[in-house]
Amino acid sequence: MTGLLDRILLLKRSPIFSEVHTEDLRAVALELEDENYFTGDTVFEINHYGDHMYILQTGKVGISIDNNPKSVTYIATLGPGDCFGEMNLLDDQARSATAVVLEDSHILSLQKSRLHGLIIQYPELSLGILKGLSLRLRTANILVNNDS
Repeated sequence: MTGLLDRILLLKRSPIFSEVHTEDLRAVALELEDENYFTGDTVFEINHYGDHMYILQTGKVGISIDNNPKSVTYIATLGPGDCFGEMNLLDDQARSATAVVLEDSHILSLQKSRLHGLIIQYPELSLGILKGLSLRLRTANILVNNDS
């Protein structure tokens, strides 16, 4: 298990939580669950429903949008501080990608019901998350425009 300060610093580095006030991050950090995954494990699969988001503490995770479970084509390789699976907590839709562990990983997870409870207790938390998501979308738009 990681220390509270380490968790807060990890959240602050994450694009989704980077704009959240430190006091609110403390509350989020206390709700995170420790999980260990090994190379080749699947954290979640495309088109499946889930109720957790994940923050990579150590290791690497590949993200694939291919419907073929044997695909090894990744649209992103994530490392420490990166979040994934967060869209499912906000839109109640099936997963839009598959997450596969590329290197033994220690991952912190946050359950949807816990996030919703935190947002009720700490309303400013949602504003910070929305700002972080907006900045992430802007970055994605820039990348798409640069590739065109």
